[in-house]
Amino acid sequence: MTNWPNHDEAWREWRSAMAGARMHHGWILAGKKGLGKNDFASAAARELVVEEGIPQPSGDHPDIMSVTYGPKDKKAQSAQEAGKPFELARSIRIGQIRDMQRRLNVRPTLGSRRVVIINPADDMERATSNALLKSLEEPPVGTFFVLVTHRPARLLPTIRSRCRVLRFPVLDEGQMQRMLNDAGVHGNRQAAIGAAEGSFGAALEFAEQELEPVADHISRLLKGPDADMTGRGELSRLIGPRADRERLAAIFELAQSIVAKRARTSESSAERAALVETHAQLVTLAGQMPSYNFDTGLLTLEIGTLLCRAHVSSEQAHARS
Repeated sequence: MTNWPNHDEAWREWRSAMAGARMHHGWILAGKKGLGKNDFASAAARELVVEEGIPQPSGDHPDIMSVTYGPKDKKAQSAQEAGKPFELARSIRIGQIRDMQRRLNVRPTLGSRRVVIINPADDMERATSNALLKSLEEPPVGTFFVLVTHRPARLLPTIRSRCRVLRFPVLDEGQMQRMLNDAGVHGNRQAAIGAAEGSFGAALEFAEQELEPVADHISRLLKGPDADMTGRGELSRLIGPRADRERLAAIFELAQSIVAKRARTSESSAERAALVETHAQLVTLAGQMPSYNFDTGLLTLEIGTLLCRAHVSSEQAHARS
């Protein structure tokens, strides 16, 4: 398992709670994507369920349940059962929570405690969240819930109010350098660190997906109107006509990061306002991507258009002032 230097405070709080008279039953692990929250959840859950004198399995633990993206539909479920590749759903559905709740009707297998990990909890459908809320309000004895979330504000306030929050800080440049070195990443490291803004997962994806040319081109589109659309065409070429879901998600993360960083460093209020609006539109488009069957070529052109629009909006605001 990866050695995460940003987990020290989270471990201190978790172990302090374990040593207390009454361990809180609901936990939210909050922080940017790519900070090792799921690694922490798995290790922390194992520490909690292990009891002295009871032999423990070295692999999957029967008293640790994980709820994450399941098969997209019945066809995908059949493929999963046959051991074949299958398409994942784009959210955590109520049926998965219902299945988990039925399993909670029986006692833990090895000891007196069990843990349910939900990852990512911010991708639960509303009905799913409401179903989970019932378990959080009246948890079975010895049951603990760990909700991994990249965007805690998307959780229902009633869920947040019933959980204790552990926050995971971003990594500094030195920590990122060491982790990338340990992961065997040598090329594009500085560019990856700059684009990732403290997220090791994002930096690793940046390097593996060879996104440095894409990052450079995104920055160029933010600086000019691209009247003849050649810049947007080049962005589409760099992304690729058959980019899969993982690559497109990485592109969105990268574009949002570059736009946010430029907004923070801009000395022009008009430019900052335009960049903030572009960032919001990129977030919206990224959220729509899993639900709509976008043509990849049109989607990449739309990303380029949003980036160019930041420059045009900024120029127009300057002209009016």
